[in-house]
Amino acid sequence: MSLHWGPLVNMASSSKAQVLSLYRMLIRESKKFPSYNYRTYALRRVKDGFRENLAVDNPKTLDGLLNQARESLAVIKRQVSIGQYYTTQKTVVEDQRSRHF
Repeated sequence: MSLHWGPLVNMASSSKAQVLSLYRMLIRESKKFPSYNYRTYALRRVKDGFRENLAVDNPKTLDGLLNQARESLAVIKRQVSIGQYYTTQKTVVEDQRSRHF
């Protein structure tokens, strides 16, 4: 799964709103992964990808990155739905979070 997304600055407000909306959808869907490892990986890649392409201002490049992000969103949604068919054991990190000391 190749996750690489884009831009945020120096664009028309409609494009900026579109980018922010896509970013929020990617974050929201990534949080739905049942597996801790997949979830943290997807969240990290989404955030890193957007940070990496923060200064993109070329409209063609922006369109390409937005299309790539939409494709990645579809992949994430598909993987989340497939992942929910299988049970996974909680990792040590997740077990610690659920305990109250």
